Amino acid sequence: MDPRRRPPSALWSEPAPPSRRRPGRWVLLACALAPLGGALAQQAPGAALPAPVLRPSPALPEALPPGLRAQQPVFVRGERLSGRPDIEADIEGDAELRRGDTVIRADRMHYDVPTDRAQASGSVLINRAGNRYEGSLLDMEVDAFHGFFSDARYRFLETGAHGEATRVDFIDRDRSVVHQATYTTCERTDEASWQPDWILRARRIELDRVEDVGRAEGGVLEFKGVPILPVPAISFPLSDKRKTGLLPPTLGLDSVSGFEYAQPWYWNIAPNRDATFTPLLMTRRGVALAGEFRYLEPRYRGEIGAQYMPGDRLRDRDRWAWRGRHSALLDTPLGGMGLGLDIRRVSDDDYWRDFTQRGTGFGSDAPGQLAERLLPGEGTLSWAGGPHSVALRALKWQTLQDPLAPITPPYDRLPQLHWRYAPTQLPAGLDASVEADYTHFSADRRWYAQPNARRSYALAQLSRPFLAPAGFVTPRLQLHATNYEFDAPLANGQRSASRVLPTFSLDSGLVFERDARYFGRSFLQTLEPRAFYTYTPYRDQSLLPVYDTAATDFNFATIYTENAFGGNDRLADNNLLTLGVTTRLLDPDSGAEAARFGIAQRLRFSDQRVTMPGAPPVSERLSDVLLGAGLNWAPEWGLDSTLQYNPKTGRSLRTTIGARYSPGPYRTVSAAYRMQKVTDLITEPSRQLDMGWQWPLDGLWGGAGRGPDRAAGRWYSVGRLNYSLKDRKLVDTVVGLEYESCCWTGRVVLERLQRSIDSSSTRVMLQLEFQGFSRLTLGANPLASLRQHVPRYQDLGQSRPIPSRFSQYD
Repeated sequence: MDPRRRPPSALWSEPAPPSRRRPGRWVLLACALAPLGGALAQQAPGAALPAPVLRPSPALPEALPPGLRAQQPVFVRGERLSGRPDIEADIEGDAELRRGDTVIRADRMHYDVPTDRAQASGSVLINRAGNRYEGSLLDMEVDAFHGFFSDARYRFLETGAHGEATRVDFIDRDRSVVHQATYTTCERTDEASWQPDWILRARRIELDRVEDVGRAEGGVLEFKGVPILPVPAISFPLSDKRKTGLLPPTLGLDSVSGFEYAQPWYWNIAPNRDATFTPLLMTRRGVALAGEFRYLEPRYRGEIGAQYMPGDRLRDRDRWAWRGRHSALLDTPLGGMGLGLDIRRVSDDDYWRDFTQRGTGFGSDAPGQLAERLLPGEGTLSWAGGPHSVALRALKWQTLQDPLAPITPPYDRLPQLHWRYAPTQLPAGLDASVEADYTHFSADRRWYAQPNARRSYALAQLSRPFLAPAGFVTPRLQLHATNYEFDAPLANGQRSASRVLPTFSLDSGLVFERDARYFGRSFLQTLEPRAFYTYTPYRDQSLLPVYDTAATDFNFATIYTENAFGGNDRLADNNLLTLGVTTRLLDPDSGAEAARFGIAQRLRFSDQRVTMPGAPPVSERLSDVLLGAGLNWAPEWGLDSTLQYNPKTGRSLRTTIGARYSPGPYRTVSAAYRMQKVTDLITEPSRQLDMGWQWPLDGLWGGAGRGPDRAAGRWYSVGRLNYSLKDRKLVDTVVGLEYESCCWTGRVVLERLQRSIDSSSTRVMLQLEFQGFSRLTLGANPLASLRQHVPRYQDLGQSRPIPSRFSQYD
């Protein structure tokens, strides 16, 4: 049939030779039904038909395999068609060509079959896997996607970016070049006066979908119609995929360092390795270079960072810092062994103060790491096989001292060898474990009045848990043996000491359940009484030094333990009974805890004479009462509180109350009150009020906050305040404003953090984040500060899911 005699809007496909002509529709239907007819003919009269068998079939794939793409037929249609089969076709009026995931529409089109070349004019539109191009003239090889487009407008599916160009050159299916182009991700409205909030105008933009990178030359970045950044050459991401190139610069103004400029360059070495190099300029200090290298392999991973400033003019010396982290699984004849390294070192004691938040070379999203005054140098080699585990550890600290607020350095462990044996299956339901440890404690004697030592201890435990749905009983026996070898004699002249102590404990509890109903809701209510008894005989330990031991906090986690100290230098001579009861309200369907109330108290049968150096013996027969409550009545509400109450004085010694309200994304408020009076462990009383929030400002007046209509923009208030009621002043302050439009996010954050007793740091951070393009920052990164300080903070610019190509299907 002559294609020129086809009726209007007829469907016309690439013709096939007569031997390969497709059968008519009824012929195909008959062929499809033939097997079924044969099966029906074999059924006995009145027999039940077999159930149909469903076969899986791929439908609507997001990406066509390369092999399948080449086999896709070409379909064309229009009001008037003419041409020669297997050679060419001319379409006039509503012309359309379709092949696989590519659709071309135009007023007029000529298609050359042997070369797979389409030439179109008029109102031309291309839709390739959801990416759309519109223009006036097209000349392109369809499957290779090679050619050009004149006077084009384009829009990309994945990022929502769009723009205009005098010409688009399609290199292949993944690469193109646009000339005299614009680029923005701002959503276009129907208003004739619409202008994007930000736009990149460039002489030339290269778009590489393989690397997901765009490269612009000879351009300028405009914001609100004002040019803000010249762009001689820049690369920007077309997705969240990592790419090699310059990262957005960081500008800052510091009262000590002066004007600061940092220009990071990112190197995407491989999918599992990358590096960042950052030159820095500080007008009052000088220049510096920072770098970071990260790697990730199947059996090891790590990162190495360093920063070096030659000749700091304010300190008149070279300044440096470096950090290394490495973890690996090693194959040995004994089996797999784990290796871990964590080393941080800086050049001087003032580094934490001078480079508090610079952090370059240590990860831009890890603020405060250089503000730490205790820097570890640690290496660990571990092995585990069955019930045995062994760990060899070396730890040496670098302590950064402040003359106005000195701190006592912790002891180095050079080395520490630890072994543990914990069999999983023992007869008669027994649980047992044995551990042994050897540690050489070493420190600068200027800070300690006690000698360095080599300490060895062994701890054996044996218990028999009796478990039942209604309760449990667990008796436990421990034997703790310790030996010391000192580098210098003690006050009594001894150069060694030893201690052997047994400990017996009996832990028991019951669980009662009943159906209950409160405030119109049904619950499963539990009542869980618990009794814990422990006994350890007295041994005089007053002459033993303290290397890694401190008194444990008094809370619900430690009140049911055998020892009042953490570490192995002190074993409390306990003879006490802890009684407590907890009740919970559980959702009967999900099991979620809606409410929890608990109370616990210790009854001491004899004085505790073993204490930390300088602390008096504990002679009170009744301890303080612990009261705790937690409420999660609804998913958006939460409350948790703990009260330490002294019944003799009738006063609360410590109170902690925390509450949060999080009704939805980007809407959260939390508040906490903490009060601590003077106790044996705490010498300075404190009362603090802490509040953090992230909330849409229009939500304060009944707005819905972040919603689907993002083009109008949303203002958010965000921050955290830590106020000392005792000193009547703000200790730490982080407050800011965020604005999110359809295509950009702005942030301004004021941060004031207490660094020592009489010093603090204050800075203002500004940031403009252009969605799908880049981020400009003045000062340090405000996002890093908000993530660190604001509880439950969520990034406004979090990545959104990639839409399906069928969401823009033609």
